[in-house]
This record gives sequence, C-alpha cells and structure tokens, in this order.
Amino acid sequence: MITFTDQMFILAILPLFLLLYYIVPAKYRAWPLFIFSAGFYCYNDYRYFGLLTGLIIINYLVGLLVKKEKKIPFVFIIFLNIGTLISFKALGFMDKSILIPLGLSYYIFKLISYQADLFKGKIQKHTIFGLATYAFIFTQIISGPIARYSYIEAGFATPLENKNFKTRVYETLYQIQDGLKLFIIGLFMKICLADNLAILWSNIKTIGYESISTPLAWTGVYTYSLRLYYDFWGYSLMAAGIGIMLGFPFIKNFDQPYSSRTVAEFYRRWHMTLGEWFRDYIYFPLGGSRKGQLRTIINLLVVWLITGLWHGLTPNFMIWSGSLFIMILMEKFVFSKNDKLLAVIGRFHVWFMIPLTWGVFAITSIKNLGLYFARLFPLFGVGIAVNHRDIVYTVPKFAIYLIPAIIMLLPIWEKLYKKYKDTIIVQLLLLLMAIASMYFVINSGGNPFMYLRF
Repeated sequence: MITFTDQMFILAILPLFLLLYYIVPAKYRAWPLFIFSAGFYCYNDYRYFGLLTGLIIINYLVGLLVKKEKKIPFVFIIFLNIGTLISFKALGFMDKSILIPLGLSYYIFKLISYQADLFKGKIQKHTIFGLATYAFIFTQIISGPIARYSYIEAGFATPLENKNFKTRVYETLYQIQDGLKLFIIGLFMKICLADNLAILWSNIKTIGYESISTPLAWTGVYTYSLRLYYDFWGYSLMAAGIGIMLGFPFIKNFDQPYSSRTVAEFYRRWHMTLGEWFRDYIYFPLGGSRKGQLRTIINLLVVWLITGLWHGLTPNFMIWSGSLFIMILMEKFVFSKNDKLLAVIGRFHVWFMIPLTWGVFAITSIKNLGLYFARLFPLFGVGIAVNHRDIVYTVPKFAIYLIPAIIMLLPIWEKLYKKYKDTIIVQLLLLLMAIASMYFVINSGGNPFMYLRF
C-alpha cells in the first residue's frame, strides 16, 4: 500500500504528478487527476475497484432521474448506497477475513451527499466524469475528509487562466508552496508525534491491562487521545495541503477541538466534515432542534447511534457514542441553564471525560475494557499492579514526543502560523520539521493511518 507518508510518494510520485498536472492545460486537468486517482486507489485496493466503479455507474444513471427531482429514484439510490456500506460492515464483523473496501465509508458518504445535493438542485451539471472524479479523488479516498461536490467545481474553475503567463506561474508556485507547508506540518504530526505516541500506547498494551498501575493507565488514555488527534489531524492537513497544491480550496477538518467549552462544541471542531455531513444529511432532515425537546433528543440519539455503528459493530463503539450522547444531552438541557455551571462541567467533559471515551473507543474487548477501567479507578480490588513504578520506567523516554504534543494543543500556534507563515523563521522551522519527519519515514516501517479501513 502507498500512503501519503511513504517516501516513494513524497519524493517521487507526488512531485511527478504535480509536474504532469500543471503541464496539462487547465481545462483538461480533470483528466490526469481522475486517471491518477483511479490508479492510486486501484494500486492500494484493486480487489474492490470494480465494485466502486460499478457504484459510480449506477449512481450516475439513477442520478439522471434524481436530477429531475424524482423522489422514488432518489430513495432507491440512497438505500442502495447505504445498503452497500452496511453489508460490508456486517460481513466484516461476522468474518474477520473479509476486509472492508479501502475508504468505503467516505466513498459512500460522498455519493449520498452528491445525490442529495442533486435532488435539491444544488448541482447543475451531472456528468459521469464529474461524479467519478469527485468520488475517486486521491486526496480524500483513503480517510476523507468528506468534501461536497462544490469542492470539485471550485477546483476546476481555473481563476488563474484569465491572468498573464508570468502571474499564473508565480501564483501557481505560491499555491504549491502554501500546500507544501501544510503537508509538512501534517507529516510531522503523523510521523513524529502520532506514530511515536503509538509506540507508548503499544507498550502499555504489552505490559497488560491487568498489570499496569493507575498512573500509567491514566497516561495511556491521554497518550491514545493525543495519538488519535495527531494521526487524523495530520492526515487531514496532508490531504488539504495536496488539494491546495492542485488548486482546490482548503478543507478545514479540525479546529482546535481541545479548546472547546463543551462536548457538543468539541465534536463541531473534531472531524468537521463528518460532523457537518451528519448535520446536513441526517440531523436536519429529521427536523433538527425545530420540533420540540423530545424530537430533538430522538434526532440526536439517531445521529449518535449511526455514528457509533459507523465506527464499528462491537459493543465498545456503542458505549462510546452512547456516553457522548448522554453528555451532550446533559449539557444542552440541564447544565446550559446555568452559564457558570456549564463552563465548569463543559471543560471537565472535554479534558477529563473525552480522553476516557477515547479509551473506550480504543479497546474493543469488553473484558479488557473492564480491566483497564478498573486500573483507572482502582476502587474494587482487581489485584495489584506488577510494578507500581512502571510509569517511571515507561514514560520518560517518550517525553520528547509527549511534551510537544501537549504544547501544540494550544490554539496560539495556529494563529501565529497564519500571521508569520511566509517569514524566514517559520520557513526554517518547517524545514527542520520536514527533515525530522523524513528521518522517521526512512528509518521506520511506517504506521498506517488509523482511519484507513473506515
């Protein structure tokens, strides 16, 4: 498999593709993008390429009727797309040897949003080529983010074509430079932070949940939280950076979620394109919060139930999504009546409860989950840790990754970057980040992105 963190992709494939992409006249650039994207997916998961291509053809043909605001074809194609996703999720759950097609959830969600926007008249030009390029675009096919079709339309609007050659070259190079900066930051987050924090989390699992001390158990849930954050945010920045290099708009998928004041705000800032998808295509169509308190609760329950099932069919994901649903209800209908109380409880939820929910997210076995939480809260006597000083021997060597991971949670860095990104100091810092990242890329086997098989 080739991902954005492979040295072959970074040093050869991406530069050569960018060169080819910009050699081709702007009005024809959709072709190399589509061909490369289809080839990229086929190389990584050729077994299901035919299936996804078939879905494109069916969605295009049914879309011809959906565009005319035909309700029955619209309902049919939505259920067909959802049914495909559910079938693979169920088969994968029953037989672990059956792998879900790479990035299937993102692919299906994009098809659904396309059909919904087509039905509402938001998409004016319905072509099989446009749909295929949108569904297969290589910057998003593996782990999102979930862009709307307007993203593709904006990317091929060719605003530079009306300018003289010198201006076009300058602005194109600046655009590539801007995207490259984001790519480097994302690569650093993934390779230098997330992958090394993953080793610490792996070491904790190796020791055994029944044997670790309470301090190490708490270190573990915060380590996993940081690892997940920088893995997924890093990927999102790399994908967004490549998109900018190709002339597409920036897609913001994370917005400093750990600066949130409530769980609801946290999930508006975390994996934003997925949250917006659930809001626009499930929550709002169900009535949102416009039909009274009881209906709002039911609508939120549906959204969080689907969110849990989307991540997996094991019980831990239901516990994870259910606990978040309860916290959001309490914030919305109880704590919100007192601003000061909400300010305290909301922050407590974000900094204390969210890491605990990530622990539930990470441990799929209910038995192991029970053992881990017994270590987090050693109130009922579950045996003695093999070494109560295990945190002293396990954690210090990872401080070089933990400390910057914690410091980078501060929102001030994003503001400073936006203000000074073109200065020499920031350019040198980015160069150091690129060198450090490439060192780990070359000297490690690589760790796949955590959301590859969703």
